[in-house]
Amino acid sequence: MTTSGRLAMLALADARFPGGGHVHSGGLEEATHRGVVTRPEELREFLFGRLHGTGELAAVFAAAATHSAAGGAGRQYWLRFDAELDARTPSPAQRDASRAQGRGTARAGRVAWPSSALDELLAATARPHHATVLGVLLGGSGNGTPRDAAAVAAYLALSGSASAAVRLLGLDPFAANAAVTELGPELDRVAERAADTVGDDPADLPAPSAPALDLLAEAHQRHHREEVRLFAS
Repeated sequence: MTTSGRLAMLALADARFPGGGHVHSGGLEEATHRGVVTRPEELREFLFGRLHGTGELAAVFAAAATHSAAGGAGRQYWLRFDAELDARTPSPAQRDASRAQGRGTARAGRVAWPSSALDELLAATARPHHATVLGVLLGGSGNGTPRDAAAVAAYLALSGSASAAVRLLGLDPFAANAAVTELGPELDRVAERAADTVGDDPADLPAPSAPALDLLAEAHQRHHREEVRLFAS
């Protein structure tokens, strides 16, 4: 990987990148509200579920988007791609959160790594899913491989919730980050599996899911309308 590619990958995985990820807990706020997650051990279990549900789905589509952007996919392809990711995200609240982060990341990425692939994606949908944007930013600019994009997407599924845990539960930041690093081997396996599917048609891409996270997302959205919450999701 070139130096510019490595920097792009690190920047996209950084919580300070202005993609809006800092306002999303990935369902953790609702889980803490219900008493499901109260300790570092429970946080690790929650993150394991996120990695193999939402995280793996994001990794699959980020990897595929990287491959397709590098190959010059056009508007019609991205319309189909977007519809397939929608179909694998049954929770409206999860879709809203993904598209909100996608739009924020696309706005920042358009300045940092402009490309015709990103223009094609945004011509197809003004609010693309976050995973799609991650892949297009790395693939369209030539700054990353499908596996790189998968790793970034999977990592972000963990890091956002771990960071939220410090604010929501007052956990020791070291314990919260240890819960993420312990899942390193699992993250590698998720990224490798995602990279193995990049040649598939969007309709044939895997559809990993986590119904409990979908239910938490829907409950959080309802409660967010009724009372002030720290996080948007």
